Amino acid sequence: MKHILIIRHAKSSWDDPGQPDFERPLNDRGKRDAPQMAQRLIARSITIDAFISSTAKRARKTATLFAEEFKVDKDSVILVRELYHAAPQQFFDAISQAPDKADTIALFSHNPGITEFVNMLTEVRIDDMPTCAIFGVQVDTAHWAQFREAAKTFWFFDYPKSFTL
Repeated sequence: MKHILIIRHAKSSWDDPGQPDFERPLNDRGKRDAPQMAQRLIARSITIDAFISSTAKRARKTATLFAEEFKVDKDSVILVRELYHAAPQQFFDAISQAPDKADTIALFSHNPGITEFVNMLTEVRIDDMPTCAIFGVQVDTAHWAQFREAAKTFWFFDYPKSFTL
């Protein structure tokens, strides 16, 4: 059994409207929410064996803030350019390349693709993945290359403004 945490990047800054979308940083709320959401995972005794992120600045920063809370070297975050504005196929491709030694992976990406993707995985449907939301799925497989075909079960859903653990 493997587990995947699908995480939308934290809240980004719109202070510079002319800034390219790819380069938008996190705003102050995003910089607070990411460590807090990582701490919620730690409080659930969840460990993360691999961090996989879009290369966009806000997703990378969210992933590194999570990694820091888990006491993992931020340079170990696996960057996948195709996760920026990804369609479901790019999510499946990125996950299929995850190291099999990783029992739990965290994948950081963007809307609208991330919402579309999580809605394909289990019977649970989300209208919109809020910023820094975590959608957890249990996967009945020993190999990430078999993720697409493997049986998947909803594990949990959490986001910064929810008050559940």
